[in-house]
Amino acid sequence: MVTEVLGEPHVPLGERVLMKGNEALAEAALKAGCRAYFGYPITPASEITSYMARWMQVEGGTFVQPESEVAAINMVFGAAGTGMRAMTASSSPGISLMSEGVSFLAAAEVPCLIVNIMRVGPGLGGIQPSQSDYFQATRGLGHGDFRVIVLVPANLQEMVDLTFDAFSLAEAYRIPVLLLADGVLGQMMEPVTFTRAIDPASLQEPEWATTGASGRPKRVVKSLYLDPAELEEHNRSLQEKYRRIEQAEVRWKTYALEGARILLVAYGTSARVAYHAMELAEERDIPVGLFRPITVYPYPYDALREVVQQRGIEHILVVELSAGQMVEDVRLAVEGRCPVSFFGRSGGTIPAPLEVLEAIRNVAEELPATGAAPRKGGAS
Repeated sequence: MVTEVLGEPHVPLGERVLMKGNEALAEAALKAGCRAYFGYPITPASEITSYMARWMQVEGGTFVQPESEVAAINMVFGAAGTGMRAMTASSSPGISLMSEGVSFLAAAEVPCLIVNIMRVGPGLGGIQPSQSDYFQATRGLGHGDFRVIVLVPANLQEMVDLTFDAFSLAEAYRIPVLLLADGVLGQMMEPVTFTRAIDPASLQEPEWATTGASGRPKRVVKSLYLDPAELEEHNRSLQEKYRRIEQAEVRWKTYALEGARILLVAYGTSARVAYHAMELAEERDIPVGLFRPITVYPYPYDALREVVQQRGIEHILVVELSAGQMVEDVRLAVEGRCPVSFFGRSGGTIPAPLEVLEAIRNVAEELPATGAAPRKGGAS
């Protein structure tokens, strides 16, 4: 049940409710204490902006639909620079327009949440779902030597939970966090449960926040350093922060690794399809497991390499809704220890599990014969 009474939660805590992905994410952001949203509508992300337009003022926050995505990201900079939990959401070409502002945010170490509900490209492409923004998210979200944490949910409950985590991570490391999902997750409906809500008044004012210098020394949030030595020291500090993130914040899940000879690697919607294909393969006694990244920056290189080594994986099949992007990180992780193949769709079509199963069969035919007994897998 959803209520519209002022001051009451839109979705009560502890109840399992059926929601669209974009709206569940927006509700999670509100419950996580977000009180500043700036967004320009674009399919398939528009429901996030629509939901925030409806509820943000009810919560006593600020909602603005600016004239462009460029304006939106700079408004996020202004609000987040005061210590507020601020966010924006868009889809692929809109995120491209934000790239300069994201670089400014990262350089100034201003925490915020950015959501990309990916659509197919390049260019205007189409409104169908895709995962072809992986390079942009993990390598090219803006100019300069910077990174942002990138979280990739595979279901709507995870989308809700990672939204809470995104704000916490952003503040812990003073870094923008990107929640990267695709149009399937944004538009589909699944049951979700909200188990917590954060009162923004309970959040401590950050010691760096620009809230007015009356009674205290002034604070400066900036990305401009005219002294090369000072800029290099700042950049070194940023890189040290990224190394800490790479040590502490890597997330992944594995499934059915016992006895697996073939390993599927996929994230987001592709991981859902791959999981079903894995089950179909197990029914046919094809030994397949699944590795699913939940962070793609930092990428779980070490974890994937250890799975390959410890489980004796003989072949990896990467499944993506793209022409092949994450597959490059998989190859970096395994360092030639086993062959890596790719299966993808790049026009906005979601592959059926049977299509992935056929790709698995093709890989299995290339494996050397073994006398090992067939196995039935499970989550690990």
